[in-house]
Amino acid sequence: MIKVFHALAAAAAAAAIATAGMCGTALAGTDPAADPAAGPAVGAARAASDDYPPKVTVMGEGELLVTPDIMRLNAGVEVRTDTPGQAFSQARQAAARLTRALLGAGIALKDLRTTELSLAPVYDDYPKIAGYRAAQGVEVVVRDLDNADKVVDTVVSVGPEARLNGVSFELSDNNAALRAARDLAFADAKARAQQYARLAGGRLGDVLTIREQDVTPPRPIMFAAAGVADRSSISPGQQNVSVHVQVVYSMMV
Repeated sequence: MIKVFHALAAAAAAAAIATAGMCGTALAGTDPAADPAAGPAVGAARAASDDYPPKVTVMGEGELLVTPDIMRLNAGVEVRTDTPGQAFSQARQAAARLTRALLGAGIALKDLRTTELSLAPVYDDYPKIAGYRAAQGVEVVVRDLDNADKVVDTVVSVGPEARLNGVSFELSDNNAALRAARDLAFADAKARAQQYARLAGGRLGDVLTIREQDVTPPRPIMFAAAGVADRSSISPGQQNVSVHVQVVYSMMV
């Protein structure tokens, strides 16, 4: 009986050791670090998951030319006399005449803005004072460009005190131009993405991300006073507006 008991105990111990070895092998198989062959398989599966679904990344460009519809005229008056009081008084009187003339030419009071009011001595041989200079400047917003020549002529008609210091042209609604450029940029991006998806043997899926990048809004165009004196040069020209957008699409294969 004792021998039989020992034999049974030995058999049970051997079975336990075998079972533990099998379990150890199975557990080791679940650890990529313990089983070098399993590591690449898990990594490959993860990479495939990251790259699915395939993506198409494109840049779209929207560009258009717009014509400004507002002119800003920098004008004013200037007087030089022997005394400061006389110079300032005459300049103020000339500025009042200029304001009345501009209002009579159809410019609204809200579109007139004083930009300069100055009085200073004039030197022939410093510190000897030769006289005094007084000036007053005004910015005139012309909202009807068909009226631009008339407004310029109105300033000049004020008299020898009148001064023209330049003009600039701009859009009254920059946002409308930018919206139109965005429409063009997105349509361009979609057309490019559809072409690439077709070339790759798939079809375009959903938009994943949109990122607006370089934006060129309308900017005022400046002209010097010399150009203002010539009627034929008073033209708003055109301004370039552009938008670039990066769009990422999914691709169905």
